[in-house]
Amino acid sequence: MKYPIQKWTHFRQRRKGKKKGKRKRKPIPRIIVPSFFTLMNLFCGFLAIISIAEDQLFFGAWLIVVAGLFDTLDGFMARLSNATSQFGIELDSICDVVSFGVAPGFLLYSYGLSELPFVGIILSALPPLCGAVRLARFNVEAQSERPDYFRGLPIPAQAIMISAFYLTFYNRPELFSGFENGVNTVLIPLIVLLSFLMVSTIPFDKIPRFDKPSVKKYKGRIFLFLFYLVLIVVLQEIGLMIVFSAFILKGLALGAIRFWKEAFSENGDVEEPEEEEYY
Repeated sequence: MKYPIQKWTHFRQRRKGKKKGKRKRKPIPRIIVPSFFTLMNLFCGFLAIISIAEDQLFFGAWLIVVAGLFDTLDGFMARLSNATSQFGIELDSICDVVSFGVAPGFLLYSYGLSELPFVGIILSALPPLCGAVRLARFNVEAQSERPDYFRGLPIPAQAIMISAFYLTFYNRPELFSGFENGVNTVLIPLIVLLSFLMVSTIPFDKIPRFDKPSVKKYKGRIFLFLFYLVLIVVLQEIGLMIVFSAFILKGLALGAIRFWKEAFSENGDVEEPEEEEYY
């Protein structure tokens, strides 16, 4: 016969045994946070393709821009939560091919290139084809080195430039009425240039980090980034056009300076510039 105090002791021992036997819950992986933004990038790209297919090119172009915003946020959140990983890099590249390769290519074809049956298909395929090469090279290089600049035009910048061009000029066809082929006279060289820049090794700026060392070292560049952001918010599609045109022209200027140094240096080769020269 057990007395009440014995029963209570026995009950407590059993409770402790059950608690010890319980498995501890694993914490939620930090990689989920940036991966959510990456998948939202892909979702926006998917919606953009649907909108363009339904002849709503205006919404499709803005959805590509929103996908670019999510692409920026996923990198920011990965650094903030210290959740950068090879999985995140691969997932980001897969999503980027759709949102910034296939979607803008489809936008270009629907906008004006459909008037050039075979040539139009080839030209509108350049953004996804060159973008895929650009992303594959980036993934390989990211395993060994991560410089503070991009080699080649980033695929989101190319896609947003195409979207900005459409959003700025889609309701201004009279600006191209003097050309024989209308808007395609300007659109075709733009596509070829952007596609070439993606697979080139021309240095382009990365978005500056906002940690203490970067703020102290690159104050001017951070203020410039914030100025660009305000310009986009205030001027919208025209702001996008101005900002990304300036971004691309700056990269071309730095690429030209680098080519000049390599071509006219004494030994025909130039050491890789320090990252400060790229900003």
